[in-house]
Amino acid sequence: MKRLVILGGGESGVGTALLAKQKGFEVFVSDKGEISTNYKEVLLHHEIDFEEKCHTESNILNASLVMKSPGIPEHIPLVQKIKENLIPVLSEIEFAAPYTNANIIGITGSNGKTTTALLVHHILKNAGLNVGIAGNIGDSFAQQVAEKSHEHYVLELSSFQLDGIENFNSHIAILTNITPDHLDRYEYDFDKYIASKFRITKNQEITDYLIYDADDKAINNWLKDHKTRATLVPFSIEKELEFGAYLKDNTIIINIHKDILTMPLSTLSVKGKHNTKNAMAAVMAAKLLNLRKQTIKESLENFEGAEHRLENVAKIKGVNYINDSKATNVNATFYALECMDKTTIWVVGGVDKGNDYNDLLPLVREKVKAIICLGLDNEKIKNMFGNVVDIIVETAGAEEAVKVADKLAERGETVLLSPACASFDLFESYEDRGRQFKTAVRNL
Repeated sequence: MKRLVILGGGESGVGTALLAKQKGFEVFVSDKGEISTNYKEVLLHHEIDFEEKCHTESNILNASLVMKSPGIPEHIPLVQKIKENLIPVLSEIEFAAPYTNANIIGITGSNGKTTTALLVHHILKNAGLNVGIAGNIGDSFAQQVAEKSHEHYVLELSSFQLDGIENFNSHIAILTNITPDHLDRYEYDFDKYIASKFRITKNQEITDYLIYDADDKAINNWLKDHKTRATLVPFSIEKELEFGAYLKDNTIIINIHKDILTMPLSTLSVKGKHNTKNAMAAVMAAKLLNLRKQTIKESLENFEGAEHRLENVAKIKGVNYINDSKATNVNATFYALECMDKTTIWVVGGVDKGNDYNDLLPLVREKVKAIICLGLDNEKIKNMFGNVVDIIVETAGAEEAVKVADKLAERGETVLLSPACASFDLFESYEDRGRQFKTAVRNL
């Protein structure tokens, strides 16, 4: 019997354990931290062996296969030791994919992948297709493969998940954009991060499609220097394209296989340049699956965006509060500030992943009247914006940040939480940060 050891007892780890047990593997889950009660109950119920608060090497190095949760870095000694023992290490996505014949739409990119994944899922569901959503979002892919029989999957894939694939393939791959992010995991080498994103097209054939942002420098450079077998399907808001999607007279024009679909920007439920691009990518995926134009148009009109992504929380005393907690890098925050059409009080800060805030200076100069820091170490933010913004206040939590914002904001202004940083210094996750912000706003 093959022995599968799973490192990490979270969503992907427990999902993989369920699928592996169903497929006849001997399964062992090992987590260096504490496994949360709900996951523990699932493991106990299915009689799956596990340990927590430690990694017992003797129980791990006897594996025939190891599934590593995406949050665990490659370079830690345990993972290195597993590789020295020539034990294959894969991701949940790689492990689960061979057990389904479903059509897979894989979506990656530094920003926009959640919104694009939700949008594709929304269109497919509205078209009556049997579709699941997984990866970085929703329930574990492996668990869905074990328990459901979806004909299509929309998978939101992070670079960490793509690092663990060998044979996995998406029939339709979407690459939203590439900007420096998570460089701490890639030895601060942007090229390594770019290569990681492009693993999404590694196993594609000519019958598969790669939908990508033709305005993105990093993507274009990679495509110039490397070959993919996939059929390329570009989108752009800067230039007209003969094939793909582009913008003309505030209308999205999509031309695939000489079949043209047009949509005025005004009909999209999600606003902003980046959402125009997300919509283009999602619509092209739907068109490649031959879905009806009417269904696609209706879906884009009634789509509600992702939680924690430019989410309108409330209007209080004439001040608009927006939760963009999912903006964990500078580029995401750039998009958010670009969308602001009113004077803005910007709530920013957290764990910096090697951020370069220079790109934000012009937008901050133009739109931001005050900065509220929400992190333990705010020196970099203060040094960068101290000469541009008159008011910079440091706070130690969401509630305090919102109270300060309430004092500073005047009628007709906007308070924007768009941290440009990870959340782990003060919060459990960006979702926790966003929820605490929303609660604090509603308590004003």
